[in-house]
Amino acid sequence: MAKNPLPGARTPGYTPTVIAGCFAVLLAQVAYSLPGALNGTFQQEFATTGSQLTWITAAFAIPMVVLELTTGVIGDMFGRKRLLQAGAALTVVGSLVCAVAGTVQAMWAGMVVAGLGAAILYPISLAMIAAVAPDEAGRAKAIALWAGFLSIGAAVSPLLGGVFAEGGNWRGAYGVVIAAAIVSILITFKATDSSAPEGRKLDIPGQVTLAVGLVALLFAATQGSETGFADPKIIAATVAGVVLLAAFVVIELRAEVPLLNLRLFANRAYAIVAIATVIGMFAFLAICYSMSIWLGAIQHQSALKIGFLFLFIQGPALLFVPVVSHLIRNVAPRWVLSVGFAFIAVAGLWCSTFDVADLSWTRFIAPMTVMGFGFALTVGSITAVAINTVPVRLAGMASATTNLLRDLGFALGPVLIAALAISKANGDMTDGLGGAIGASGLEAPYSDIAGGIAHNAGAMAINSMPVVPGPGPDAPPVPMPQQLTELAFTALGGAYSTAFLVAGLCAAAAGVLTLVGLFGRTDKASVGLAADGDGSPDLVGA
Repeated sequence: MAKNPLPGARTPGYTPTVIAGCFAVLLAQVAYSLPGALNGTFQQEFATTGSQLTWITAAFAIPMVVLELTTGVIGDMFGRKRLLQAGAALTVVGSLVCAVAGTVQAMWAGMVVAGLGAAILYPISLAMIAAVAPDEAGRAKAIALWAGFLSIGAAVSPLLGGVFAEGGNWRGAYGVVIAAAIVSILITFKATDSSAPEGRKLDIPGQVTLAVGLVALLFAATQGSETGFADPKIIAATVAGVVLLAAFVVIELRAEVPLLNLRLFANRAYAIVAIATVIGMFAFLAICYSMSIWLGAIQHQSALKIGFLFLFIQGPALLFVPVVSHLIRNVAPRWVLSVGFAFIAVAGLWCSTFDVADLSWTRFIAPMTVMGFGFALTVGSITAVAINTVPVRLAGMASATTNLLRDLGFALGPVLIAALAISKANGDMTDGLGGAIGASGLEAPYSDIAGGIAHNAGAMAINSMPVVPGPGPDAPPVPMPQQLTELAFTALGGAYSTAFLVAGLCAAAAGVLTLVGLFGRTDKASVGLAADGDGSPDLVGA
């Protein structure tokens, strides 16, 4: 187990541990980001509705978000090294299921298993690196490197998917993930194990209420976009989610050893950064997801083009690793975070001005590059501020909490922005459906079938269906009327323009919150720890 080294002295096994941790987060991000370029491919492969397509990403994100705190505790209690290898093993299984999936439901199952693996890989890799760092400055450098590998995964993964999709075999991309996961298992054998079991134990009531509450809310947001938010099932899921999350807070406040130490949020700077993290990362991934849907599922452009655009999003994060490392140690956090969120806001507002009828994909290069600079400034500094507010013995909790907040924002991005866009697109299409069918000259029963598809499957289905099915096995299909496809195409374009706008405004709000909320805080991201009157740690500075 790793022990606290003397200031400036590296822990034995430091280098192989950093390598293993960075490769593990690279693996997790590659597995998570593959749908970025493949959403259009999935939509056509599995003939999905809008919400079914969203569930592919959500199926990975939900278990990842709801279990990260518990995996952090398990690592603290029993050691992190074998747990990291278990996360990579789950990634192998999940990716294998995705590679052979014949239905969208099988795809969901594979993403759930891979998401379980990511729930381990993200927090445990960061905790292992934090535990072997010699001091706070060394931790800041290692965390910036970890964030850089996260960005490498986010950049390489969509391009990887695009290359395989362009070659007609998107499933091969999951074969690459399987191979990378096996490599991760092997190189972790050289890493230094670490733990922090003092005072830690599993909080089962807290975990259950958090998991079920978040799942219920994400289900309501995703499914409500198509069934309608007034549906009794959606209302029930929303109420259940709110009640369970409220119960989670009560449980944590009363627990002797809580899953989430709410004292972390008593520090005003930490709490502000936490809120800004959720809002800002929501905006970031909402823009990424909307760009992917715009080009892939709506315009049916090449997955390789979409993957290429992700290089402009993640490239700045890779190039700025040393710059961000310097900034988070020497510049007040509110300036680093506020400028980063401002860049993300500019990207979203810029994309909201685009016309869906313009098929030029290269116009996304400039705003995606601007957003890449914003992401580079925010993701590393957010993590460093959060981790450096706690002692090393709480690194597992802090890293899991940090990842929970970041990944909660990531999970909410596709789910909420798709719910907004799908609901708006389906509503706009329904408003014009009667006139479009009348103008098309489509006769019964085909007109009734087309109308039923529009009402039940939505604009996404109409936009991608070349024919209207016949009323029976012997009845031939007929071409989908151009009036209907144009109506769906226009409705989707307008809806995702609104999505870009909303995401941009949310990023701007995160920037204002950081700038105003941290006003007067001159501390650097590397912070100290003081003790209060009872000798327990008191979090200070941010």
